[in-house]
Amino acid sequence: MTPGAARAPDTAEGWISSFLQAHAAELDASRNTQLAYGRDLKDFATWAAQRRLSFASVTRADVEAYLVSCDANGLSKATRARRLSSIRQMYRFAHDEGWRGDNPAIRIKGPGAVQRLPDALSQQDVTRLMEAARNHGRTDADRSRATALLELVYATGMRVTELVGLPVAAARGDPRMVLVRGKGGKERMVPLSGPARTALADWLRHRDEAEERARMAGRPTSRQLFPGPGADGHLTRQHFHLMLKEIAIAAGVSPARVTPHALRHAFATHLLAGGADLRVIQTLLGHADLSTTEIYTHVLEDHLKALVLDHHPLAKASKGS
Repeated sequence: MTPGAARAPDTAEGWISSFLQAHAAELDASRNTQLAYGRDLKDFATWAAQRRLSFASVTRADVEAYLVSCDANGLSKATRARRLSSIRQMYRFAHDEGWRGDNPAIRIKGPGAVQRLPDALSQQDVTRLMEAARNHGRTDADRSRATALLELVYATGMRVTELVGLPVAAARGDPRMVLVRGKGGKERMVPLSGPARTALADWLRHRDEAEERARMAGRPTSRQLFPGPGADGHLTRQHFHLMLKEIAIAAGVSPARVTPHALRHAFATHLLAGGADLRVIQTLLGHADLSTTEIYTHVLEDHLKALVLDHHPLAKASKGS
């Protein structure tokens, strides 16, 4: 565990419970999906315990040995692929939390399939979401907040917890970049696009007016960029998640595809497709390990194929023949 990182749970049950709670909050997984993950991870925990292994000490070789045992026990390819996915996602969460310095399952290929990201939102999908956000809410302030939230998450790729927890000080002075405090207290700078800066400035005006009215009425003011009634004083992840679902419906985009995590995926996928360097995306996303970012490289396949077919002299000759 790295210095300053959160302390990992002492038991496998604690790891599984923490992962499932975060997964439900951030990815809006269905109950059936949560139950499937729980069953898979408990089976892995039982296998590891029989070999006196803890989740903190498991290596890539151990995960591969577990998958071999699943095959020997007659489990189908689909089941083995799902179990590997469950393990990989739990360790990705553990890595982000600072419980592990690596993900022992990230480079293991599933049986008969290469790891793929969920169906990514297209740039057209995002444009429709942005347009719907500008009309979401009963008041100008509501609509301004919704727009600022979507513009910020798509412009920066912030995790939902990083977004809703931003202090208002981070947005003062029309910044070109925002300081984000990520997992394990690690900080990084992320640049803001022009539309994000415009939306942020508009939201700040509404927010400050509301805060001034609260101050004049003798009520406490907030230090949060997106104040809310929650225990932490800011908009909750769950509230933002529900807001996204409503915006998706209004935009004509399937709400099942629209989550804070999906917008983070869209940020990385669209950057990479546009030619951004993988290590730059790693830095912007706050990934400690480049292998975590490499899951996005599949979006280059069609782009590279088209590039070769359109520009390679032999390909051109073949087309003309």
